[in-house]
This record gives sequence, structure tokens and C-alpha cells, in this order.
Amino acid sequence: MARARSGSKTRRRRNKVLRAARGYVGSRGKLFRTAADQVDRSRAYAYRDRRQRKRVFRRLWIVRINAAARRLGVKYSALIGGLTKANVDLDRKVLADLALTDPAAFARVVEVATAN
Repeated sequence: MARARSGSKTRRRRNKVLRAARGYVGSRGKLFRTAADQVDRSRAYAYRDRRQRKRVFRRLWIVRINAAARRLGVKYSALIGGLTKANVDLDRKVLADLALTDPAAFARVVEVATAN
């Protein structure tokens, strides 16, 4: 009996990989072997970066809060420490948004933090 080489399952598996590689440049989107390597690598990066995104955004928020606080004459660590002592439960995402969109409200938050 002859060996089956290009069965429908093989074609289906290869097409699935090539569909995932659509838009990749050059042979990475056309040839199965290089496309499979790139799809594997891309999925690994996507998995890693879903976790890194949370860290990156937190760092961005801290930078924004620190910049806005220093304009008002307060360091970031003093601001966060004062908010903790004052039992103000605003997370860094909300604080950064306040600093960016409503500087007057952020100034009032800084006043509360420095009052203690």
C-alpha cells in the first residue's frame, strides 16, 4: 500500500499555520516551515507581553504621577505615603488620569496627602 503524503489533515494543519501568518513579510507569510517558526515565536511573545503590559502601564502611571506631583512640589513617594496615611484609596491608574485630565482635582488630592 502506498504511503499517503499530502492528506487532507496535513493540508488543513498547514493552512491553519499559514492563515495565522497572514501579513508577515516575505517568506514568513508564504512558506510553511518559516511561517510555523514565526507563528510559534509570535505566540510566545504575545503570551509574554500580555503579562508585561501590566508592568509597563504601571511604570507609565508612576512617571506621570511623579511629574505632576513634582510640579506641585511633592515627591512621588511622599505623595503615596501621605495618601496611605490619609486612607485615600485611589490606585495609580486613577491618579495618573487625574493628573493628566484634571490638574485641579489632582492638586486637591496632593493637598489631602500633604496635610498628614
